[in-house]
Amino acid sequence: MTIKTLKNKSLFCFLIWSLYSCYITGQEALPHTPNIIIFIADDVSADDLGAYGNQVVKTPNIDALAGGGIRFNDAILTTSSCSPSRISILTSRYPHNTGAAELHTQPVVDFESVASRLKTKGYYTGQAGKWHMGKLLRRGFDKIYANGRENGDGGEAKWIPSLKERERDKPFFFWFASIDAHRDWGENEFTGTHDPEDIEVPLTLVDDDTTRADLARYYDEIRRFDFYIGEVVKELKRQEVYENTVIIIMSDNGRPFPRDKTRMYDSGIKTPLIIHWPEYINRGIVSNSLVSSIDIAPTILDICGVKSPESFQGRSFKELLKHPDRDFRTYAFAEHNWHDYEAHERMVRTKDHLYIRNFRPKLPNQGPLDIVKSPSFHALAGAKEAGRLTSAQSDIFLFPRPDEELFLLKDDPLQTDNLLDHKPYKEKKSDVHNKLVLSQLRRVLTEWMEETGDNVSEQLTKDWYTRDTGEKIYENAGKRGEMPGSGENADHQNKKGAF
Repeated sequence: MTIKTLKNKSLFCFLIWSLYSCYITGQEALPHTPNIIIFIADDVSADDLGAYGNQVVKTPNIDALAGGGIRFNDAILTTSSCSPSRISILTSRYPHNTGAAELHTQPVVDFESVASRLKTKGYYTGQAGKWHMGKLLRRGFDKIYANGRENGDGGEAKWIPSLKERERDKPFFFWFASIDAHRDWGENEFTGTHDPEDIEVPLTLVDDDTTRADLARYYDEIRRFDFYIGEVVKELKRQEVYENTVIIIMSDNGRPFPRDKTRMYDSGIKTPLIIHWPEYINRGIVSNSLVSSIDIAPTILDICGVKSPESFQGRSFKELLKHPDRDFRTYAFAEHNWHDYEAHERMVRTKDHLYIRNFRPKLPNQGPLDIVKSPSFHALAGAKEAGRLTSAQSDIFLFPRPDEELFLLKDDPLQTDNLLDHKPYKEKKSDVHNKLVLSQLRRVLTEWMEETGDNVSEQLTKDWYTRDTGEKIYENAGKRGEMPGSGENADHQNKKGAF
């Protein structure tokens, strides 16, 4: 065999391998096996980061990662409640399909998770910070730091040690879960970073000194979350793995203020989502494509060349990392179940509309216990007593509530103007387009509930606390009703619903 023949044969083999590599990675060759870190904040809304346009909060490290990666403007959580949301993200399942739809509950089915899947493929998997997800999901991790004291007041103290202790001969996946910015606000090195006078108070809150101080302390805790992300970035660079590490920044639910946390509006259900990966993603990309938090786990597995298990209900949006303008989801779904108080709401969102169905309309929707105990809630209660509330501020006290709500997002970003309150609906006059939208979204939501095994029980978990002062109701506290979805064995169903 001549040298020329050998060269031609080598070139041919190289071309065949290159084509195969492109084929198995979805037509785009990826870098070598990437590392993954998810930073998940506790109770932070999307518009409370500098990268999302907030001019007051100080988040320089997060903003830098957003500027070097991709920022998603329409990333929707499956619930605005801590543990159900986190379980949903890891397992790529809707809360009622995990068997842990309510706060402080855990799955009883041994689901695959993004961590367990990567672990079986040779990844080192670690967790540090807030856990809150029960026993079974622990099997996906080689090392867990879940003890409150060892993780520090903000939950970030073991992030750097975790990186240093990892097995260096393996790619890694880390779930770094802060307690920031969950109430109550603790004194920390960033207390006083934000001046209450600089705060822009949302229209849903009372603009007074009490609320401004409350928001400033909240921003101080976001600053601490940001600081420790910066420290992790420094360690990644020191270990020379920064370029090939996919960094994901998100939150489990909205800010811990009235009309935000646990609610189905964007302030409660929209998460910041920033993905940074220098070897693959161009700098400063923005995507307005609609994605769901159940899509994050399949996307990570896709990036790592690992097939998603049948139990995953989400889909990979890896293509958006290179083509951010492509359409992805038509619908994103979310649910509000017990979180200190009885609830059963379901929501479907498109790029243009948000539709909510409330199966407990006789109850007010004031938010969870930590909000009822908050200074901002007390300020609203005082304004209510004095007869000074605006319609946006009075929403949390309203009952009975509408069975249905429909909002046009481009005209109503805070979702304070329910289109179904308008005269064309009340008087059954002409508003053809909105009536068609209502009919469509009502049908899509109903079909999603039926297909995924959601059900509405009359025996839901009751209020554990009073809704006005937060006093414990001893005859209810600690007692669970029927878990949403249990009547249909939803934790054994893998159907996804409309996409």
